[in-house]
Amino acid sequence: MRLTARSEYAILALVHLARREQQGYVTVRGIAEEQGIPEKFLEQILLILKRAHYVQSLKGQGGGYRLAKPARRISLAEVIRLFDGPLAPTESVSRYFYEATPIERAPRVLKVLRQIRDHVSRVLEKTTIADVM
Repeated sequence: MRLTARSEYAILALVHLARREQQGYVTVRGIAEEQGIPEKFLEQILLILKRAHYVQSLKGQGGGYRLAKPARRISLAEVIRLFDGPLAPTESVSRYFYEATPIERAPRVLKVLRQIRDHVSRVLEKTTIADVM
């Protein structure tokens, strides 16, 4: 598993929104400037997060984005999967994105890769946005 800029920025944006939850809606510009994220790129990321029901938006004066559910109910695993796909080191050991790969011919290697998948998944599943804010 390797995080892309999209998933890293998504996590940063969610943490930013969680920290400002009491302020209500936060502008894209405010998030972008404070987190160092290109504004147009952030807009695309927030749209994906909105479609996945992690954030809500409001247009107009006083508008922007806010979390759609509590930060303690958003795991890092689900955000990473949304943007980057499987947490497993190869698709052949992925629980949610399985595809056959050549490494399946080496059962002992597959066993190690499953252990890696399980450890990474365990940590990311139990770690929430609230935990890292």
